[in-house]
Amino acid sequence: MATAYHNLSEYDFNSVPDAKEMKFGIVVSEWNFDITGKLLEGAMNTLKKHGARDENILVKTVPGSFELTFGANQFIEYSNVDAVIAIGCVVRGDTPHFDYVCMGATQGIAQLNATGNVPVIYGLITTNTMEQAEDRAGGKLGNKGDECAITAIKMIDFAWSLQK
Repeated sequence: MATAYHNLSEYDFNSVPDAKEMKFGIVVSEWNFDITGKLLEGAMNTLKKHGARDENILVKTVPGSFELTFGANQFIEYSNVDAVIAIGCVVRGDTPHFDYVCMGATQGIAQLNATGNVPVIYGLITTNTMEQAEDRAGGKLGNKGDECAITAIKMIDFAWSLQK
């Protein structure tokens, strides 16, 4: 469903598993940190609301959204996390740079999901304007970070259910 018709922070609380035993890696782009910082805050608050412990939420920054794939891969390789949330924000400018960064980050995250055993949650906001990004980072459309946290919890639960 299009974001224009859905608040990213609205969900059925009771449909989300307990996150008490789950370990999360969050890789956050420093670029547009006024947006990504709000997304990070939303994700962390939502994880904690569902039982995640502070010591089980690991946060690292990377310079930009293109580097999210490398950051996520490093979490998977070296930190024993159950899921990684990749948070970034790319706002369209006057050059094709937007297209290359978005395509590279999207393909990288998709490849990690297709070839790995740890879910990587796509928290990359790609907007035409800064106002659209603000709307999705705690503004009128809620916080994409909340949605990413719920997705991470549910994907860990999904993976664990198949390992039993």
